[in-house]
Amino acid sequence: MERDHTDSPAGQGNSGPFLARLAAEAPILLIATAIFLACLGVMAMNGIYAGPSCYGLNAQICLASAVVLLALDMVRGLRKARPASPLAFLRDRYLAPEYRARMLAGLPMLWVFIVFMPLFSRMKAMIPLLNEYTWDPVFIAWDRALFFGLDGWQVLQPVLGYPPVTAFLAVLYQLWFLLLYPGCLFFCFFRMDELTRRRFFLSFVLTWAVIGIVAATALASVGPCFMEPLLGNPHFAAQMAYLNAANQQVPILTLEVQQWLLAGFNADAGSLGSGITAMPSMHVSMAVLYFLTMRHISRRAAPFFLGFCVLIFIASVHLAYHYAVDGIVSAAATAAIWWGTKHFLAWWDRRRGKAFPTAARPAIA
Repeated sequence: MERDHTDSPAGQGNSGPFLARLAAEAPILLIATAIFLACLGVMAMNGIYAGPSCYGLNAQICLASAVVLLALDMVRGLRKARPASPLAFLRDRYLAPEYRARMLAGLPMLWVFIVFMPLFSRMKAMIPLLNEYTWDPVFIAWDRALFFGLDGWQVLQPVLGYPPVTAFLAVLYQLWFLLLYPGCLFFCFFRMDELTRRRFFLSFVLTWAVIGIVAATALASVGPCFMEPLLGNPHFAAQMAYLNAANQQVPILTLEVQQWLLAGFNADAGSLGSGITAMPSMHVSMAVLYFLTMRHISRRAAPFFLGFCVLIFIASVHLAYHYAVDGIVSAAATAAIWWGTKHFLAWWDRRRGKAFPTAARPAIA
């Protein structure tokens, strides 16, 4: 990969990369802090206060992900170098001033990630307090207009309606949560083009805020799997009947998660990952964001993330989480945010008297 632009010059010490990245990422931190405070204000107005437990759990998941990434990086380094003394090699590699400086420089964006995920979960759980779930009939009509009178799942069913296929898509849909954490740690600490890193995190903050909170609240909907238990509408009873029948042959992991979400909703819980909303789809939004970002990092990885993005979109419909229009709106909004970050960061760099860097050619990872 491309060498990080913030590597410390000789004699500058560990503060050089940290201060350089802090100046470049200052608007991201300011925007994230403003959104954080605004959400806390909305929560306080509704008599809800965020406790430290969710943030602690999110930090623990980040720590576990960091341990896994570090172990993989150690194995990769040892396989590549094949040193005579592995312990000496690892000591020199991970205690080097440049490495420690890069770890320090990534901490501000790690803070953004740690506080945003629990905040989103809490705001998502608050949607019934802020708006009624009235948009589902509209999105059903949009899907039927798009698919010539059929629901999205009915179009996919002849191809995907086999229990092993459904089970595979359910596993993939759950793995999205695991990839999210190592992915953000990768963008925090690994070497890459700084423009790409900043665009990812600014887009990350804005997608969760604009798409995951504002749009989700304004377009409040529960999605196909929750239509009957929450709204009393059996429109997707046939789809849920297939999923439950498939679960008798091969475990469909998402059904258990859906029951957990429903129980949390009825208990008014706001734990990490809880809350019910369909439009727009944050699963699709994050998958699109990772694809848009990885195009600038690795030629080999980009096709994988494109395929992952397509499969997540298909799975979101097939597994009854989302309407097809949920993913379409999410993809378009995420692409618009990604495009806008380039122009915003160009303005910021001009304001601080720095030349706006051109994105490096994708490296072969």
